[in-house]
Amino acid sequence: MQGHGQAQPVKPPPSTGLLVFLRVFFVVISVCSFGLLGWTMMLRLALVTRKSLDWGLFVATLAAEILGLVLLGTEGGDEIHTPGGWLGLALLLGSLVVVISYYLSADIRHFHQLSYPTAGYAQHQQGPAPVYGYPQQQSPYNSATGPHTPVPPSTQIPQTGTPTPTPPPQPQRPAPARIDQVRAELDELSDYLRKHEDGR
Repeated sequence: MQGHGQAQPVKPPPSTGLLVFLRVFFVVISVCSFGLLGWTMMLRLALVTRKSLDWGLFVATLAAEILGLVLLGTEGGDEIHTPGGWLGLALLLGSLVVVISYYLSADIRHFHQLSYPTAGYAQHQQGPAPVYGYPQQQSPYNSATGPHTPVPPSTQIPQTGTPTPTPPPQPQRPAPARIDQVRAELDELSDYLRKHEDGR
């Protein structure tokens, strides 16, 4: 029985410089071959992502390029005279544009998800954002860890819409020694005033 404590080590994605070089390299060889090597982009993408959709698109791209090459091969000379030749050229160039667009967007998205694998997981674990002023209800069961102890009611925020006023701080009573000192000074002052009045 395996616990959730240890996470599987995640293989770090290649450096950004290498990824940019590979993207530019595959696009350049596809453009320089007028779309004949466009299938190489889809093959690399399918090998990297390992998705069945990308494998299917690789096969479709390869078939479209072979069909375009066959249609262009039906032309006898250097110029295109038949609709089939024009269709073959349109297949090669059209598939090149579509494949470049899809390859770049899918490759960038794939490596972006590898760079930030926990962003979606952390947001899923946190749940919806709390409403201001109201406490969140804790369910007795957490889907990942099982039952947990609920928060005691004394620490929860009151459910009233208006904030509860805090009582003003109580004035501090002076210490008894201070009271005795003030009393003694007042006695001295009253004695002084009596003597002063008697002197008149």
